[in-house]
Amino acid sequence: MHGANHMRHITPSRFLPLSYSSTLAAALVLALGACSQQTPPQKTDASAPASAAAGQNADGRRLVLAIMGEPEQGFDPISGWGRYGNPLFQSTLLKRNEKLDLEGDLATKWELSKDRKTWTITIRDDAKFADGQPLTAEDVAFTYETGKQWAGILDLTDLDGAKALNPTTVEIRLKQPRITFMHSLATLGIVPKHAYKEGYADNPMGSGPFKFVKWDKGQQLVIEPNPHYYGKHPEFERITMLYTAEDATAAAANAKQVQIAVVTPAVAKQVPADMQLVIAKSVDNRGLMFPMQPAGKKTPEGKPIGNDVTADLAIRKAINIGIDRKKLADGVLGGYGTPAWGVADNLPWDNPEQRLPDGDLAAAKALLDKAGWVEKDGKRSKGGRQARFTLLYPASDNVRQSLAVSIADMVKPLGIQIDIAGKSWDEIYREQHSNAVLFGWGSHDPLEVFRLYDAKSAGLESYNAGFYSNSTVTRNLEKAQISASFAESLPHWKNAAWDGTTGFGMKGDAAWAWLVNLDHLYFVNKCLDIGPRQIEPHGHGYPLTWNIQDWKWTCP
Repeated sequence: MHGANHMRHITPSRFLPLSYSSTLAAALVLALGACSQQTPPQKTDASAPASAAAGQNADGRRLVLAIMGEPEQGFDPISGWGRYGNPLFQSTLLKRNEKLDLEGDLATKWELSKDRKTWTITIRDDAKFADGQPLTAEDVAFTYETGKQWAGILDLTDLDGAKALNPTTVEIRLKQPRITFMHSLATLGIVPKHAYKEGYADNPMGSGPFKFVKWDKGQQLVIEPNPHYYGKHPEFERITMLYTAEDATAAAANAKQVQIAVVTPAVAKQVPADMQLVIAKSVDNRGLMFPMQPAGKKTPEGKPIGNDVTADLAIRKAINIGIDRKKLADGVLGGYGTPAWGVADNLPWDNPEQRLPDGDLAAAKALLDKAGWVEKDGKRSKGGRQARFTLLYPASDNVRQSLAVSIADMVKPLGIQIDIAGKSWDEIYREQHSNAVLFGWGSHDPLEVFRLYDAKSAGLESYNAGFYSNSTVTRNLEKAQISASFAESLPHWKNAAWDGTTGFGMKGDAAWAWLVNLDHLYFVNKCLDIGPRQIEPHGHGYPLTWNIQDWKWTCP
């Protein structure tokens, strides 16, 4: 998540069609994201990759990638690894193709009961883990049962239980119908029951296309093809992923030490001679999360909840219509991105009717005047309280820092003072319920919408960190979840954003000020064919790897 976390469709028929590419393709014109669930890029000396990369591309059999976003919790799918890209080491029951349609991976057949609460899934009989042990339905059931105990980003709270009916058939039972559960089948990697133990996240093993070699934390991950993989075997004998910071990444690319580099807009136009710029559209966004409650309460852990300034609707709406999103996309992102109006812009469950025109300072000032925020000497106050609050962002993220600075400048003429503060994610997590936060999100699944705005998700990881609550919105989100089909759910998702009277969007409660969608940018060696790009979800680099087993070297 950050953004999150963390997204799909089902039909009521016994056998479920999985394609919504026709709907999605017409709708998806988007950009990029970053999540608070991922560790900020580690500082790596630009000289460090040299030894690892030396001779890597001499015969086109080894690759070195400079990739941002070392997984905070390691490579355990049960703690969230793989939900924003290929889990590499593990297989999933389903997977997404280039058009984002769901298709079988381990699963060869999947059926949903008439009450929409029980999945019966048949898995292939030739899957093996990297240690040569067969993968059976027992491993699938074990993974889901274990995941059920993990509170947070996996969102298996609606899972009642999972059991193996025979070696190739597993039954997954839900407590209630959940239209979005199918997407868990495509994001949760299957772990081995016989080898899942303490330390698995640091030494993962699965049945996916790659096997784990080593992880030098803060520096690199080394992987090799899994000889027991049931699918297409990767062409490269070894792949090294370097966890470089922005400056080191650019330096490594210019020094020909890497064949792929994940880059930021600041360096995107400085393409090394032997490389090309690959631009992937995404649903990765950045937005300003507002604490929605008055100050004074605390979580059970003692974290403060609420902010008296951002709890005022006039403040939130004024910021939403006062900021100029096009200027943010052009200025901060150098044109490598688009304005963001919501967390799911242009996706089938988005509702454009919730939008308001932005960049209108006069309208924003009039709104504040009407709400009783009095301006004096360029500053506004109401009831003795100044229109002033703190906006947090991860200190290591230059893009978010630039967005925060720009936002503060844009709202200053309104008489609103935003104090920006770069902090560690641990600090942000402690303060996220009482201060505004510049988060990143973006998913292929409407579940993300549900978690961000559902009242029952308040305080769950960084979902609904502002403790937003609107009973009408909650009812519409629930109606979407219990719908009999993806198509039937769409009006309810849209109504949750704006139903003509209320909603979580700009016209309604303005619970967020969404800012920009980012393009995912990569320097790629001209001799490396990485195939077509999906519209990528939120993430730091790993969404690039969705088809990594299909990459090939094209030069002699």
